[in-house]
Order: sequence, then structure tokens, then C-alpha cells
Amino acid sequence: MLRHQGKPYRKRYGNQHSRNGIPNRIDIDQRPEAANKRERVGDWELDTIIRKAHKGAIVTMDDRKSKVRLALPVSQKKASLVSEAIINLLTPIKEQVHTLTFDNGKEFAKHESISEKLECKSYFAKPYHSWERGQNENANGLLRQYFPKYMTLDKVNVSEVEIAVDKLNNRPRKCLKFKTPYEVFQKLTGIDLTKTKGVALMS
Repeated sequence: MLRHQGKPYRKRYGNQHSRNGIPNRIDIDQRPEAANKRERVGDWELDTIIRKAHKGAIVTMDDRKSKVRLALPVSQKKASLVSEAIINLLTPIKEQVHTLTFDNGKEFAKHESISEKLECKSYFAKPYHSWERGQNENANGLLRQYFPKYMTLDKVNVSEVEIAVDKLNNRPRKCLKFKTPYEVFQKLTGIDLTKTKGVALMS
């Protein structure tokens, strides 16, 4: 007999405790059309990069409109450290944060406190649907080139990550009419990200 025979299927959104242990997870299907269509700056895709033996991680986030990337290393892939990193990176540009779209890793279990601090909405891609955060996935691939597979990330410092991220953000993109992500972000927001880096980290 089928396990679910006779039980009506219910599509679950924002259930209190999802199967992967993330409380009050809201599905990407509920994300605003403005975010889906890249109509504005401030809709961010997020994930973490890990390496050998899962020691340390790099928290990554990408603005869907401008293609700007932000990233910060953490010594462990714990929800408390990851949430702190996200808040530190995005607080200086809080007005340019409307939505966050996460991977389903447990390191994002504190998404509610992140959203509260940044006054934004959080959503989650469907499990195993990495293409729903395609921009972030592609940018992660580029960032990994600077941190080889054999490298553990618990010893990587902020400066090393910033140097790599700067190279990506200063690279002209065909999809941006050969402007760089930094240039597009500044044109659309008036914010020069090269001057805001590290502001929250020093506070």
C-alpha cells in the first residue's frame, strides 16, 4: 500500500518546522515578482562555500539586479556565525535589501533574526533546485577559483576574500552592457561599495 494513499496532498509554505530543520521557511514561490524579474536593486541570493573537511566557510551573497557580490569568511558553518556575517555585510546598505533568497542549508536557520535586523523578507529555494539561485551558484564557481579545493577555509581572512570579490565586482559583464557590477550598483543606488566595505565589521 502506498504510504500516502488516502491522504490529500498539501503544498507547504512557511511551515513551522520544515524537514530540513529550518523554522518558518517560506518557499521561493511566494517571492515578489519585482525580485523574480530583477526590477530593482536589493534582492539578494545567498549561500556558503565550503572546502576540505568542511572546516570554515565563506558566506556569499549576490544582488540579482546589479550582479554585485559580497562575501565574508566564517570559522565554522554555524547558523549563529553565518547570520552575524550576513547582518554585518548588509547593514551598511540596509536600504538596498528587500529580499533574501537562501539555500536550504541549516546554517540559514536564523533567517528570521536576519530579516528582523535588516527589515526585509526571506525566502528559500526549493531543495536541490540550485538554478533558482543561479546567479549565486555561478558566482560561487568563480570565487572558488581563488580558493583551491584542497584549501581549508577556517584560516582564510577577510582581506583575502575582499581581494577576490573586488576582482569579480570589477569585471565588466556583457549582461550589464560591459559595465562592472560595482559601476551598475553605484549608478542605481548612488552607493560606492568600495567605500562601505568593512564599515559594519569595525563597529
